[in-house]
Amino acid sequence: MSATGTAREEHPSMEFSVTKSALLNELSTTQGVVERKTTIPILSNLLVEAKGSQLTITATDLELSVRTSCEAKIKKEGAGTIPAKKLLELVRLLPEGEIRIKLLENHWVEITSDRKKYKLVGMAKENFPALPVMPHTLVKISAPVLESLIAKTKFAISMEESRYTLNGGLLILKPDTLAMVATDGHRLALAETDQKLAGLNGEVKVLIPKKAMDEVEKLASAAGSDATIEFAKDESHLFFQVGHRLLISRILTGQFPNYEAVLPRDNSKTVVLERAELSDAVRRVSQLADQRSHAVKLAVSKDGVEISASSPEYGEAKENIEKDYKGDAISIGFNSSYMLDFLAAAADGPISIELKDEQSAGQMRPLADESYRYRYIIMPMRI
Repeated sequence: MSATGTAREEHPSMEFSVTKSALLNELSTTQGVVERKTTIPILSNLLVEAKGSQLTITATDLELSVRTSCEAKIKKEGAGTIPAKKLLELVRLLPEGEIRIKLLENHWVEITSDRKKYKLVGMAKENFPALPVMPHTLVKISAPVLESLIAKTKFAISMEESRYTLNGGLLILKPDTLAMVATDGHRLALAETDQKLAGLNGEVKVLIPKKAMDEVEKLASAAGSDATIEFAKDESHLFFQVGHRLLISRILTGQFPNYEAVLPRDNSKTVVLERAELSDAVRRVSQLADQRSHAVKLAVSKDGVEISASSPEYGEAKENIEKDYKGDAISIGFNSSYMLDFLAAAADGPISIELKDEQSAGQMRPLADESYRYRYIIMPMRI
């Protein structure tokens, strides 16, 4: 029987060589996005595209996608998918120098380095999800500034799946300021800084999922101190372009709480302590705190600040920090883990602790870093 009538199946083609260091750099960028335990096998793979003199690598978990590229010597243009984790582990172990990658029949991929040869089982590139196209840039943001805003707030994000509007941070863009706020209902972190955002005429608020914040923070950190991030959005996605790397995240839907209503207005009992001294004391005292509540007590009086904790199973701890204080004495309980999260993110130097009464939220502000208006609001605990 003649086979002339049937269309010949196209032979797969893609062949290129790339240096280990360039490839490893880009593969590492994708690792935070690749799904480890996915029920959709293609999501454990990277889409690798060779075109012109560029190698482009894409990873997605359907919520978050990253696309990155590097220079390569391209022998045959084409695309294929390669298992992400195995490729990274293998490239990491290969010696410095050139790595050749070639697409074979049946979606297999051959990797050659010197006299070493490996074949990985790939999958059809047609199954890889299509990514949305980045719309025009809304605004350019300084990479270090965005990185810093994320670091100052992301620890306060809720981990409870049920409160999904709290599973991210709210980025607030205005023509002259950039701010970020995160809360889990027990504490709230708000950081704001002056930034001229050219081209912005009103206020833009977007809710960024925590995983996306982690990845933006990494991209910004890798990009260096004078890099800018091009930010754009469409109805359902956020786009962060940093040099040759593009991160695309779904927008978290839902209403972020009215955080301005939570900010304390009249916390007039103020004591200022050094960050390191306070952090060390809380860390030591909390060793003997109740393991479920992590509660420590702050008693502020004319004798200074006494930090204490006790639990039936461990015992009790008490430390005193000498400090001039003129106001009325006050005792208040806080979750020590929440305090330490903030103290780890705050700039070194004096920390202002501002209280109202035993039942009202306390506020902490680092005074050393003037370029950020940084406040941390923390709900009291019964002790």
